[in-house]
Amino acid sequence: MATSGQQRLDDLVRLRRVRDRIDREHARPLDVEELARGAAMSAGHLSREFRRAFGESPYSYLMTRRVERAMALLRRGDLSVTEVCWAVGSSSLGTFTTRFTELVGMPPGEYRRRAAAQEEGLPACVARVVERPRREGGPVVRLVPGDVAADPSGIEKPSPTGAT
Repeated sequence: MATSGQQRLDDLVRLRRVRDRIDREHARPLDVEELARGAAMSAGHLSREFRRAFGESPYSYLMTRRVERAMALLRRGDLSVTEVCWAVGSSSLGTFTTRFTELVGMPPGEYRRRAAAQEEGLPACVARVVERPRREGGPVVRLVPGDVAADPSGIEKPSPTGAT
C-alpha cells in the first residue's frame, strides 16, 4: 500500500501527463472525464488535484492553450476568426469569442485587426511574451501601438486612458 506522500507524488506524475496531453492535443475535443480516464482518476479528483497543483481547472488550462494558439493564428492573418475557432478545437464560436475576450482583453476580430496594423511593429518572439493571455484574474498585458505609456523605469505599460 502506498503512503500518502507516495500517493501525492504518483498523482503529480499523472497530473503532469494530463497537462502535457492538453498541451499536445488542445485542438482535439477533450473533456475532464476523458482526461480523468487517461489518468486513472475520477473526474472530481482530477479537477481538484489539477487546480491544487497548477492553480486552475483542467478546462481553464485547455482554454488558455487554445487562446494562445488562436492568438498566433490570428497574428498570421490568413484565417478568419471562425476558421481559427475551429482550428484550435473550439466547438462554439460564441464560447470561443467570450473566452478569448476574457483572456486577451479584446474580441478576436479586433485582435486580428490590431495585429495586422502592427505587422511592422514588434518581432513575433517579443509580441508572444508581451501578449500572453492572462489566467483567472491576472492583469491583461498587451502592447498596441498608440496605446502605451512609459513609466519611469522605462517599461511600457498600457495607459489607463488609452492616451500616449
